[in-house]
This record gives sequence, C-alpha cells and structure tokens, in this order.
Amino acid sequence: MSGEDARPTTARLLIHQIEGHLLVAATREEGRSAAARFTLPLDWLTERQRREVEARFEAEHLALARGSWQRTAERAERLRGEYEERYRALRRRLLAGCLLGWCAVLGCAGALLAGRA
Repeated sequence: MSGEDARPTTARLLIHQIEGHLLVAATREEGRSAAARFTLPLDWLTERQRREVEARFEAEHLALARGSWQRTAERAERLRGEYEERYRALRRRLLAGCLLGWCAVLGCAGALLAGRA
C-alpha cells in the first residue's frame, strides 16, 4: 500500500470521526433543549434540582440516541450482507446464463458445420 492509498483512507476516517463528534454535540444540544423545556413548568424545583434533572435528562437523551444509532448501524450491516449475497447470486446466475448461451451458440455452429461437411 502506497502513501497515496493511505491518505484517502485516513482522510475518510478523520471525516467520519469529525461527523461523529458533530453528531454527538448536536444530540447533546438537543438533549439540553429538551431538558430545559421539560423542567420549565416544574417551577417548584430549586435551581440545583433543576440542573440535576436537566443533566440526567440530557444523559438519558444521549444514551437513547446512541442506542438508536447502534441498532441502525447493526441493521445496515445486516442489510449490506444480505444485498451482497444477493448480488453474488445474481452474478452467478448471469454468468451461468451467459455460459449456457455461448455453449448453445457454439453447439449450433458446430452442428451446422458438421452438417455441411
């Protein structure tokens, strides 16, 4: 593997890592916003209690999102495997059909040539 081959993989990995960090940051912000909306009508909470509820809400929101992402990634991996297997089976059938067709063409050509002789 040359240095040129390694760079795109490294760049792709870096981009995926940055996307992951941005996704987590956006999800944390969504969790904070949802937590603030959740605690807004709870005016009987002290400020300390409100911060604790918001922190727990945000953590739970992030945990739920990560679980969802994990299930989505696992499902995508299973689907990829299923589609790859179907693609391989289709290629095998197509190759077998082409070979059978060529054998039929060659057989007919051989019969015609044998009939002329």
